[in-house]
Amino acid sequence: MNRNPMIHLQSHAAIRPQATAFWFGNDVWSYHRLAVQSARLARGLIRRGVRRGDRVALHMINRPEMLVAYAACLQLGVTAAPLRTAYTSAELLPLLKRLQPALYLGDAGLYAGVAGATASSLPFDRRFVVDGAVDDRRIRPFEDLLDASSDDMPAVFDAEAPAVLISTSGTTGEPKLVVHTHATLSATTAMGCESFGLQSDDIALGHLPLAHISGLICYLFNLRKGIPFALMASLDPDQLLDAIERRRCTTMIGFPSTYAGLVERQQQQQRDVQSLRLCFTGGDSCPIELQTRFQEVTGVPLLNIWAATEAIGSVTSGKQRGPVTRVVPGAQVRLVDAQGREVGPGETGELCVRGANVFRGYWNQPGATAEVLKDGWYHTGDLMRQGEGDELWFVGRQKDIIIRNGTNISPVEVENALVASHPAVQQAAVVGTPDGASGQRVVGFVKLRPDAEEGVTADVLRIAAQRLAHYKVPERLVVIDKIPLNMLGKVDRKTLAAMALRDA
Repeated sequence: MNRNPMIHLQSHAAIRPQATAFWFGNDVWSYHRLAVQSARLARGLIRRGVRRGDRVALHMINRPEMLVAYAACLQLGVTAAPLRTAYTSAELLPLLKRLQPALYLGDAGLYAGVAGATASSLPFDRRFVVDGAVDDRRIRPFEDLLDASSDDMPAVFDAEAPAVLISTSGTTGEPKLVVHTHATLSATTAMGCESFGLQSDDIALGHLPLAHISGLICYLFNLRKGIPFALMASLDPDQLLDAIERRRCTTMIGFPSTYAGLVERQQQQQRDVQSLRLCFTGGDSCPIELQTRFQEVTGVPLLNIWAATEAIGSVTSGKQRGPVTRVVPGAQVRLVDAQGREVGPGETGELCVRGANVFRGYWNQPGATAEVLKDGWYHTGDLMRQGEGDELWFVGRQKDIIIRNGTNISPVEVENALVASHPAVQQAAVVGTPDGASGQRVVGFVKLRPDAEEGVTADVLRIAAQRLAHYKVPERLVVIDKIPLNMLGKVDRKTLAAMALRDA
């Protein structure tokens, strides 16, 4: 069986070449055009000496060339190494030194972040940019890479060789590089397309960052099912709503913060979003209140899913609102305690998954790999409890759990209570701060609606105290203009914890 994810692109290009693969603004890309451009780039990479086992650094916002580059790398069996567009030079330069890429392909507008890389990390004659020139004549345009010849390309590749190296968030120390192979990517897309209920007549909104696993997997979902999608370079809610209306999108996967923006803008300026039928949210726990408001505003349920850069496809959305998921039939999932023993129904344990979709390890970091991959099981670090049947309720992340007087407190539970306590609360986030007597104190942060009355936080805490055990109620509630998010759209608890300590 051919486990190269690009086999689906080749199939669509052969059977229905002029069918739309994606739109980028007013530009329409057919499967034929995507296949031809990716083949030209693949031949250009070969001509530049790129071989299997080499890394190609991809440093672009969402744009057609990023899709072409992924396709070219996957077809050749070389390793795509997407660089996060939010990274600074201080983060990019050490990463390039580790990667030692055979070639760099990036946006001209982002090139300044890697311009200081030494020739030993990234040779100057292997740097190519898209969409404009840079102030360095040694840097070549993307078009110079394209090879229009009809030379045959290598047809043999190793399904278990690294296909992509995806950076983790890197909240502490240097970011880890998650290794996915052609085999894991193929297994992930097969499981996801089935469990999410995607259909060939769907139309997708493609707004997730392609440099992240979420954006890449959605691209592969669409190729596998032959689903056309609107490729978006921006997360601006107005642009997303306009695209849904214009292209009659039926499916989308996004972060909770994105959906919150869509709800707010849709209430202010109505678009026709009746085409939507499947909306999934992941990346962070989605408040029940947001799920409710989204369905009220759009008429479509907002389904919560769990996934990690290391493993996507083992679980799918739950049947009801809340941070709940269901195990995919045939997937291997279990919850374990601190000693590695499986916990019973209703008990909380760490989520562990095993299967063909699970990553193969962290690149050149055997120690970090051994910490989370044990006997083939990926220990996710996320805590869940088993509900009825195959339902798994998300409790929190081990590293985020607040321990007060020896008792665990889930930030997610407290956050949901704060949002549900008062209509003035738009978003909430909770962190723990060190305390010599109790271990940790609970500090809450809230973003209020513009029309919120002064002093409403007292009411919020009073009502939250009726929903929560006394030890879970925040000792302080801080009003902020915006809940900080990291580059994955998750609540940046590290920043909030620093704010809580500074303002104590």
